[in-house]
Parts: sequence; structure tokens; C-alpha cells
Amino acid sequence: MADCVFCGIVAGSIPAFTVASSPAGIAFLDVRPVFQGHVLVIPRPHIVTLPQLDADLLPDYFRFVQLISAAVPAALDAQGTFVAMNNVVSQSVPHLHTHVVPRTKGDGLRGFFWPRRRYDSDDEATSVAETIGKEYLRLSVTDSGRRE
Repeated sequence: MADCVFCGIVAGSIPAFTVASSPAGIAFLDVRPVFQGHVLVIPRPHIVTLPQLDADLLPDYFRFVQLISAAVPAALDAQGTFVAMNNVVSQSVPHLHTHVVPRTKGDGLRGFFWPRRRYDSDDEATSVAETIGKEYLRLSVTDSGRRE
């Protein structure tokens, strides 16, 4: 879709701090993260909400989300992740996206209040994206015995 920011990221016409890419989608850093390492995972086709995601795309898309949700805490020394998606309400970009937010006990995140912060620099964001991306590649090789 021509005016969709996330479709622009998929097409390569809009820059992003890419963490990983697979046939199922692209994972990149949220530019206003809850915590450093907050990743958005999107499917490649323009799909607005989860109910619109074709059933044949579900396994690969959610496997990709699953690998990113394993890569984030391992790469950033977090204890876990918060994985969520909005459908229409609070969906700031009308393209399906799954939030993968690193979590650590006592991090201050309570309920659905998400305080946002920007990265200090593009270099910092690039470094975080590369760190998570390397862990994603390690997990995807371990999972399948080959790179996806």
C-alpha cells in the first residue's frame, strides 16, 4: 500500500533499524521504544489486523515472532518479553505488527502504560538491532539446522 509506513519499510523505501528479515516478515526496532530492544515484527503483505491474516501465513509469521521473542532477552540479558499487538484501537500504523518488548523484573512497566523513549543516537539503535539480529540468526540456524 503506497501510503503505509510499514509497507515502505518492507519495500526498502523507508529506512528502519532492521533486526531480522525472513520470508514471513521483517523485524525492526520501534523508534519510540518502551525499553531498548523493543522490536516490531510485521508481515510482508499489507494486512491491517490479525483477523485479516490468511491462515496459511500464520505458522511462518508466528514462528518468526517466536524466534524474535527468544532472541530479544538472550541478546539483551533480559529475563523475558512482553509480546502484544493491537487491532485497530491503539494501532498507530494500520499494518499488522507485533510488539516484542524486553522485560526484567522491576523494570517499571505496569499494566498497559507504556512510557516511550527515543534511542540516544542512530549508532545506539543500530547496535541494538544488530545484537538482536545476531541472536535471531543463531536461533534460526539452531532451530532448523540452516539459515532461513
